[in-house]
Amino acid sequence: MIESLLVANRGEIARRVIRTARRLGIRTIAVYSDADASLPFVQEADESVLIGPANPAQSYRNAEAILSAAKATGAQAIHPGYGFLSENADFARAVADHGLIWVGPGPDAIDAMGDKINARNLMAAAGVPVAPGTTDPAATVEAAVAEAERIGYPVMVKAAAGGGGMGMAAAADEAALRIEYEKVRAFAERMFGDASVLIERYFPRVRHIEVQILGLADGRVVALGERECSVQRRNQKVLEESPSPAVTPQLRERLCAAAVRAGEAVGYRNAGTVECLLDPSTNEFFFLEMNTRLQVEHPITESVYGVDLVEEQLRVASGLPPTFDPDALSPSGHAIELRINAEDPKRFLPGPGAITTWVEPEGEGVRVDAGYAAGTTVTPNYDSLMAKLVVSGPDRSTAIERARAAVRDFQVAGPKCNLPFFAELLDNPEFVAGDYDTGIVGRMRK
Repeated sequence: MIESLLVANRGEIARRVIRTARRLGIRTIAVYSDADASLPFVQEADESVLIGPANPAQSYRNAEAILSAAKATGAQAIHPGYGFLSENADFARAVADHGLIWVGPGPDAIDAMGDKINARNLMAAAGVPVAPGTTDPAATVEAAVAEAERIGYPVMVKAAAGGGGMGMAAAADEAALRIEYEKVRAFAERMFGDASVLIERYFPRVRHIEVQILGLADGRVVALGERECSVQRRNQKVLEESPSPAVTPQLRERLCAAAVRAGEAVGYRNAGTVECLLDPSTNEFFFLEMNTRLQVEHPITESVYGVDLVEEQLRVASGLPPTFDPDALSPSGHAIELRINAEDPKRFLPGPGAITTWVEPEGEGVRVDAGYAAGTTVTPNYDSLMAKLVVSGPDRSTAIERARAAVRDFQVAGPKCNLPFFAELLDNPEFVAGDYDTGIVGRMRK
């Protein structure tokens, strides 16, 4: 097993990785920016290194500073968490070049899945269903219009190098496509340094389903069930649950088999997620993208499968077998994750600030992965995620009841907070029935 680990991230995910590493007897090193000096993860690591100012480009995305910290502290391995450099193939290569262990998939797999067009083509070749769309970038608006006519409206315009719900827009007709194409192309160039755009069929009513995969040290790829991620605002997830209320055992088998094929197609190792769109009217699903890292919502899979995915990541990176029997995986119970963000509960606009009250809920089936505490400050420099409230039970109705109680008991004052939104959502008839799609938040806010 790895003996010392630098966590190249911040907030709740850094704290969460440190927790498992320390349980396993691994020495932990945190890196932090000026803005994060007082956060819990900095104090909880065995050693902490200041790597730069609040600007992520000068700290958490500064590969040179992170590698220097690893060398100075004698770290043996680097865990990137999610976001920042977690899906940066060049950083993964640099880690290996410095003689360190990268706790994640190989850089070739990251490269292969980082471009949405390349990923689509690879998945189609591997027999994974993909939505009708382009096999090459639409280099001009006229090319985009021609592809849309072939595919059929409505279409989705996507930044090929995008991720996290950013760089995409729907177009119902040619006039809208011409406008959105230019917007997405400009956004992609500005945000990702790559203006490549793809055109894909847009499904007005769709569910967002993803499958957790784990590429083992012996070369096998296994699937640990699915997560429902259809509660979204601005194409970004705010609540996830597992298992999905829309997925039957037969559909789960098909989804997991496709996800395993996806992982095998790129020689995948370590934890990753295969994201799909599910048409609830036909039960057809289509490959969306692969996230070559640990997901924010991994705790709900941990809950229903009884595994610690960070521990499994560390075991794979160490060349060790998993703690579970890959041939005897089966889910038990139901889990829901709510992303507690520092944002307005109506319009979902960020509202950072100093936390004056922070009281976490307790009780059976309640887990809180928090990045903050009373007396700390949510700054505008990073994502608004403050904590993840994970609630589980023997069945979905019990999990929902426990989630309602936990939301009532969670006390946050200082920054804006989206807890009132979750109180509303957990009583929403569509959500309670399990018959919802990615448009549920939009319908709630009409």
